[in-house]
Amino acid sequence: MADASFQQEFLVTHNSYRSMHNTPPMTLSKELIAAAQKWADHLLQINALQHSDGQDGENIYFMSSTAKIKLTGKEAVDSWYNEIKDYNWSNPGFSSNTGHFTQVVWKDSTELGVGLATDGKRVFVVGQYRQRGNVSRYFEKNVLPLA
Repeated sequence: MADASFQQEFLVTHNSYRSMHNTPPMTLSKELIAAAQKWADHLLQINALQHSDGQDGENIYFMSSTAKIKLTGKEAVDSWYNEIKDYNWSNPGFSSNTGHFTQVVWKDSTELGVGLATDGKRVFVVGQYRQRGNVSRYFEKNVLPLA
């Protein structure tokens, strides 16, 4: 389960990246935290990566190791944001290799939830976003270049 410190680091990291794109900060939502945690627990149980069928945006992070994993909220968000290197600024839009990045900085997303499930060797992190990002015709308005 994502404790308060993990949740706070997850939020702060999102908002730090968002500020670099002149995008307003998000706030944590208890409702989204509960939904994200429920989904992270489910993913650990089925040991698979798949999106929930909710109406909110969603990013999923997975890591496994033979050694015990101690993941920070920043590490998951960093991995998503690092997709910026592949984003085509001259042709804004959705791509499967940049969809995590675009959701992190999506301007119209104002609320965030996070769930974490681990057995010590596998970890699933689920970020849920309201308003949902990656809506086809709104990329130019929501994925702003670095300031």
